[in-house]
Amino acid sequence: MSLKGKIVFITGASSGIGAATALAFAAEGARLLLAARRAGKLAEVASMALEKGAAAVHSIDLDVRDHRAVQRAIDELPEEWAAIEVLVNNAGLSRGLDKLYMGKVEDWDEMIDTNVKGLLYVTRAVTPGMVVRGRGHVVNMGSTAGELTYPNGAVYCASKAAERAVNDGLRQDLLGTPVRVTSIDPGMVETDFSLVRFRGDTELANKVYKGVTPLRAEDVADAILWAVSRPAHVNIARVVLTTIDQANSLLFHRAG
Repeated sequence: MSLKGKIVFITGASSGIGAATALAFAAEGARLLLAARRAGKLAEVASMALEKGAAAVHSIDLDVRDHRAVQRAIDELPEEWAAIEVLVNNAGLSRGLDKLYMGKVEDWDEMIDTNVKGLLYVTRAVTPGMVVRGRGHVVNMGSTAGELTYPNGAVYCASKAAERAVNDGLRQDLLGTPVRVTSIDPGMVETDFSLVRFRGDTELANKVYKGVTPLRAEDVADAILWAVSRPAHVNIARVVLTTIDQANSLLFHRAG
């Protein structure tokens, strides 16, 4: 399926997997609707996307945790950007690595509000239009953490298990329409993920990847692009991808 000229809406597009996905779709000539909280970083990604070949780029300063802001952003899109054909629900994060009984409530709230409620808010705002127009594809960012819980990560893992349930439920609810639904579930990916989790502590973040060759953001973007570009009658329900050094959320091979 050609993506040239299609409107692709990517949340969390200012860095990491979101930015890599934007550039991958840009190279296919898509029209990019990019959303993130960091407007400065988002502007940089938008500029790179145009250089890569995006047909056009429209950026939105958006916090997916704000339901009213999400709905308003979709309702107020210029007419030429309203017919979203691909939604990549990428916005998400992890905070802390604490035992559950010692966890910080503010960390829990941020993860659940972004990874679960934000996912729902954006999906609710965008998907009805896809149903009415009779075309569309929703791609949700999952994780191997949604399949197997690891120590000190219960709430993040719970949020990704919720993504899995939302993804599968949405696919069932859209049965009988041409709208496709895919969950992309990567394992360890070297992005700002760990830096965000540890609130900027570079030493702690670097330890996560020690002795391992992790996935790159571009690897995940390739999987997203592949799923979306399948023929219209093919729905890729789930893609699980890890580095060769990872078997699941708990088992890693670390060199040295």
